[in-house]
Amino acid sequence: MNTALDITRLTRAEKHRVMEELWVDLSRHEAEYESPEWHGEVLRAREADISAGKDEFVPWEEAKQIRGKPITYINPTEPVAVDDWEVYK
Repeated sequence: MNTALDITRLTRAEKHRVMEELWVDLSRHEAEYESPEWHGEVLRAREADISAGKDEFVPWEEAKQIRGKPITYINPTEPVAVDDWEVYK
């Protein structure tokens, strides 16, 4: 089955809706997916850095300015560790 979409014809709002619908569908079956081991390793390392005072959380609006451009793929309602931005270079 060919399910390729010509997303270039979608409006920005339509693209966001498609992403949201895909995420909802994927989330329904999240128990079927196992996170890679490195996810846990990164989370443990970040938690250790926070606990040791080597890293800190900043408000979302401030975090967006750290890289000098808007970041839209992280939940803006959650605090973001400054060190996280190194992953997205």
